[in-house]
Amino acid sequence: MSTPPVPTDRPAPEPLPRPAPTAGEAVQRISSDVLLAGAQEVQIEHRGTLYRLRQTSLGKLILTK
Repeated sequence: MSTPPVPTDRPAPEPLPRPAPTAGEAVQRISSDVLLAGAQEVQIEHRGTLYRLRQTSLGKLILTK
C-alpha cells in the first residue's frame, strides 16, 4: 500500500512536544516509511537548525545539516 507524497506548498503541522522517556520507558520507534511518506527526502527542524533526511537509491538513510 502506497502513501501519497507530502505536499510541499505548505508547512507541516507542528508536532506536540513529548517529554523525554524516563528510566524504564520504551524509546519511541517510528518507521522511516511514516517519516518519508513516499518522498525521497524530508526536512527536519531541530532546535532552529534545518536537517535533511534522504533515502538513497540503495534504501539507506542519510541525515545532513
